[in-house]
Amino acid sequence: MSSVFNRCTHADVVELLDTYPLAILVSNGPDGISSTPLPMMYEVNGQGELARLVGHMSLANEQLKHLHSDPRACFLFQGPQAYISPRLVPGRNWAPTWNYTLVRVYTVVEFTPERNDEVLRRLVAKMESGHSDAWTVEELGERYEKLSRYITAFTAEVTSVQASFKLGQDEKEAAFNGITAGLDQPDLVRWMHKFARTGAKR
Repeated sequence: MSSVFNRCTHADVVELLDTYPLAILVSNGPDGISSTPLPMMYEVNGQGELARLVGHMSLANEQLKHLHSDPRACFLFQGPQAYISPRLVPGRNWAPTWNYTLVRVYTVVEFTPERNDEVLRRLVAKMESGHSDAWTVEELGERYEKLSRYITAFTAEVTSVQASFKLGQDEKEAAFNGITAGLDQPDLVRWMHKFARTGAKR
């Protein structure tokens, strides 16, 4: 069901994945549901829509076997989140809540071990970007080739995306202003202002 909390743009989804790249990979297999935290990269299509995720995982991870059996998987990306106390809102007859940002990316996973080097270098370059003393894989020396044998790269083709941005869009102006002024969570406050809407309640 559509609600004010899942009204967003493709750019909003991409920004969250770009800023918070650690995802929980969830899949189902012969032994039941499995999950693994993994840093992920993304690719978009010509319309700016999320098209695929790119990452790697350890060959020792039991979930790899599950994904070979059933390649369907969901990646959960969570951005800033926090408990919202009535202490922040004028009047004490306001119920507590939780604000959060969450994107669920449903995919089909394909393992591509021939891309191990490309994917590892791309991830390191992304995570080290902006640092004057950025680290490179060459600094591992001969250990890099040895360690890279124990992982496999993969591509996850996106089948659907569900985004939930519960950021106070339904609050009255006084409550919204009280929350954003009192929260010690600058990233969450930034996202709240990003999604703030005008309307009858403002």
